Amino acid sequence: MRLFAALIPSRPSLAAALCALRSRAERAHTRMSSSSSLPVAAVCQMTATPDKEANFSAGSRLVEQAKEGGACMVFLPEGLDYIGSSRDETLHLSESLEVTLSAATLTWPGELVSVYRKAHLFDVELTSKGVSLKESAFTIPGPRLVPPVQTPIGKVGLGVCYDLRFPELSSALQRHGAEILTYPSAFTVATGTAHWEVLLRARAIETQCFVLAAAQVGAHHAKRTSFGHALAVDPWGEVIGDCGGSDAGLTLVQIDLQRLRDVRRDMPVQRHRRDDRFYCSLD
Repeated sequence: MRLFAALIPSRPSLAAALCALRSRAERAHTRMSSSSSLPVAAVCQMTATPDKEANFSAGSRLVEQAKEGGACMVFLPEGLDYIGSSRDETLHLSESLEVTLSAATLTWPGELVSVYRKAHLFDVELTSKGVSLKESAFTIPGPRLVPPVQTPIGKVGLGVCYDLRFPELSSALQRHGAEILTYPSAFTVATGTAHWEVLLRARAIETQCFVLAAAQVGAHHAKRTSFGHALAVDPWGEVIGDCGGSDAGLTLVQIDLQRLRDVRRDMPVQRHRRDDRFYCSLD
């Protein structure tokens, strides 16, 4: 996910939308300190193409919609800036330092405070499903996890798309304080239909975290279509927001950290977990 944070200076419309959202977040933080109102997150989906300008315009519109809906934080999908139709086009469209897929989060003065570079690359040949993709042909995997980041909605742990299939990642983020996990994604229709919701709900249940997963949807070009269904899942594993599988848009969800604390109190899974030696005893 080559997120917009590093591109703000050259994208005035997106920068303006983010600044407005930042102001709303600051006001929301002030209100929350003196009231019981819950912060609102916007989980978005869009259809990126090889046309960067069109993609940034679409992203700007989603940020504006999020602001109008009362959101203090917005989650945009993997491939926000472009999805190329071939390796050569992808490399042509890439810019300096864009050879890795990364998730990024902003601090409210508008500075980039954390970058996570996707660790697990989608190199898959599902011939019976018509899926063939080799991310390692144009992507360098990230070397490490990054600590969860404090945000207006809670502490957010960062993952990207295929990372969703590796529970060790989400467990590590939870142990380091994550309350919300995010997986900006571009799942194929075949893998999304079979696995998307069940994986997101599993990660939420295992870690007792909120899971917010922005998504790509629809046909990007003649060779690739994404599943959509950007989802929000609560710490009990209930789906609390779904953008559907056809159109760009967003879902607005309240992040109730008391709900998270109640779930963890009533079912103290982390206290019941054995030490690492137990789980390695078969090695």
